[in-house]
This record gives sequence, structure tokens and C-alpha cells, in this order.
Amino acid sequence: MSEQAWIIVGFTGQALFGARFLIQWLTSERAKRSVIPAAFWYFSVGGSLVLLCYSLHKLDPVFIVGQITGLFIYVRNLYLLHRVEKTLSLSPVRDDTRS
Repeated sequence: MSEQAWIIVGFTGQALFGARFLIQWLTSERAKRSVIPAAFWYFSVGGSLVLLCYSLHKLDPVFIVGQITGLFIYVRNLYLLHRVEKTLSLSPVRDDTRS
């Protein structure tokens, strides 16, 4: 890939990574409280993967370690979200309307 293409890859990763803050902010504004939606973590993973590819191409050890560390955290948060959703979908429905 040409160096210009790699610059486009780097900016694409930064755009994905930056979009997560916009998503989090808009979601929180709608809810009138601080909220971190699942899309925040998906954009974090996407941006981090693209930026990791870019940093590997650049052979930048500081950037590589930072992206790998962040990627682990973002994937772990998605795992925890999906685990909670699975638990909630499997739990029996409580009927509090009965006396």
C-alpha cells in the first residue's frame, strides 16, 4: 500500500475513534444523564483496530502498545455488556401485579 493510502487508513481510524465520543455525548444528552451505549465500544474497537494496523505499519511501539491495551479494554466491555444482556434475556419475568 502506498504511504498516501496509509495516511487515509490512519485518518479513518481516528475518525472512527473520535465518532465514539460524539455518539456517547448525543446519547447522554437524549437521556439527560451520562450513558455509554454499546455503539461507543464498537466504534472503540473499530477505531482501535484500524489505528493498530496503522501503527504496525509505522512501527511505532508506543502507539502499538497503546492500541493493544485499549483494544483489550473495549472488547472486555463488549463482553460484559453481552453477558448482562444474555443473563437478562434468560431470567424469568417477574409479575409484580399479583397480590
